[in-house]
Amino acid sequence: MSTPLLDFILGDPNPDDLRAIVAVLSVYNNAYSGMADQPGFAIIIRDPETQAAVGGLYGVDGYGWAFVRYLAIPEEYRGAGLGRRLMEEAEKIAKARGYIGIWLDTLEFQARPFYERLGFELFGELEGGPGAIPRYFLKKRV
Repeated sequence: MSTPLLDFILGDPNPDDLRAIVAVLSVYNNAYSGMADQPGFAIIIRDPETQAAVGGLYGVDGYGWAFVRYLAIPEEYRGAGLGRRLMEEAEKIAKARGYIGIWLDTLEFQARPFYERLGFELFGELEGGPGAIPRYFLKKRV
C-alpha cells in the first residue's frame, strides 16, 4: 500500500472533498454507534412579497439529539416572536424524530439569554481571550 498524499487547503474545501471526509466519518460512526444519521431539517423565513428565503433555522441529526446549527433572523423581523416560533417548531421536529433533546452553541454577543428564557441550560463553554470570543453550549430535553 502506498503512502497517501496530504493536500493542505487553507479555506473551505470543495464540496466533493468535504463529502469524502464526511462519508468516511459517517461509515465509522454508523458502524460503532448503531445509528445512522437522519436528514437535516430547516424552517425557512420567507419575504412576504418575493417569497425569497431571508433567514430561518437549520438543524442536523446529532445521534439522538437535534443540533441547531444556524438560527438567523433578519434585523427587521426581530422582536416579533419569530425566534421563539422557530425554536418551538424545532422542538416539535425533535420530538417527532424521537430525539432526547436539542443542543446548540452561541457566541457571547449572540443569544444566550434568549435560549435560557426558552428553557435551555448551559452545559459547557469555551473561554474567551485575545482573538477568541467566548462560546456557550446549551441543551434542552424535549
